[in-house]
Amino acid sequence: MYTDSHCHITCDELYSDLEGVLSRMKDVSRVMIVCTSEEEYLRAVPIRSSDPVRFRIAFGFYPGDADEVTEERLAFLEEALKSGNVDVLGEIGLDHHWPEPDRQTQKDLFVRQIRMANDYDLPIAIHMRDASQDTLDLLRQEARTPIVFHCFSGSPETMREALKLNSLISFAGPVTFKNARHAPACVQACPADRILTETDAPYMAPVPMRGQRNEPAYVAYTTKKICELKNLPEKDLTSQIGHNFDSLFSRQS
Repeated sequence: MYTDSHCHITCDELYSDLEGVLSRMKDVSRVMIVCTSEEEYLRAVPIRSSDPVRFRIAFGFYPGDADEVTEERLAFLEEALKSGNVDVLGEIGLDHHWPEPDRQTQKDLFVRQIRMANDYDLPIAIHMRDASQDTLDLLRQEARTPIVFHCFSGSPETMREALKLNSLISFAGPVTFKNARHAPACVQACPADRILTETDAPYMAPVPMRGQRNEPAYVAYTTKKICELKNLPEKDLTSQIGHNFDSLFSRQS
């Protein structure tokens, strides 16, 4: 059984076909529903309630939306954390690929949310794009809970620094792309007990589905590619990845 540690099944694109998406992911036994807005979170709560062993919720404000995150929205997030329905705070982090939102606004929001995760003893899921040094520096200074680097796309050198934070490294569809720059080397260098798999659905579908709308069911293709790169039996690796995912929540049980 497969693990999708990061998917957006309550975003508009997938939620409109939720029944079909769920029916096609019967071989995915662990699912992290990542919510970047209040509406996505409210959609996710009944899904999690229907099967809390299979489904978990991550909720947090994405760095690209930092300009739009008000005190009222942060208060909503904190109430969600108090409710016990949120298993991971994320995806949060820094994105310097685009000039907006400005970097200080992103950093302020990032630190604020890391501290909320510390207060509620929740793992954090990290978005890190063209901002490796700043992201790692802030995590070293502030983070006190388990860390997942979502859809990791950095160099092996950056990954080694991330691993020093006792983090998990999550790989998505790009590891299957022919033009993947760092992902295959990172997979080969990453210890199996620190690997997670994800789709980031509906984005970045893996080969052979590349160019289509991504879904959690497609995490199988990414998993098989990682097995190939690490020369490990699929049964052994899927079991290890499931254990890695479960370890995030051992402090909550």
